[in-house]
Amino acid sequence: MMVVLTVVDIVLLTAALAGYLYWVGSLLGRIAANLEDCAEKVREINSHAELIGPGVEHINRTGGVVAGALPLLYGMAEDIVIGATYQPPVGEREPARPASGTRRSRLHEMVGFVPR
Repeated sequence: MMVVLTVVDIVLLTAALAGYLYWVGSLLGRIAANLEDCAEKVREINSHAELIGPGVEHINRTGGVVAGALPLLYGMAEDIVIGATYQPPVGEREPARPASGTRRSRLHEMVGFVPR
């Protein structure tokens, strides 16, 4: 009886291991398929990058030229702004007034006061 139970245990253990290995194999098969798709995408991206490479080098050179000219352009822009800014004539200045105008108090009207 003990021999029969041992054989049954070995058969069950072997079946469980076979099922586990089948499951792991199917997972690895899906991973391999996904990696193959990824490798294809990487090859496609590399082929696109090879076409873009010379253009990027040109853009970097042009950007360096523009970056070198920025101080000169900034100075010229400041001169333009200074030349185009309105400068009011210097003279006697009026006192500052609020942008909304002077406020009128209604307290005067209540007591009958009329300002001139």
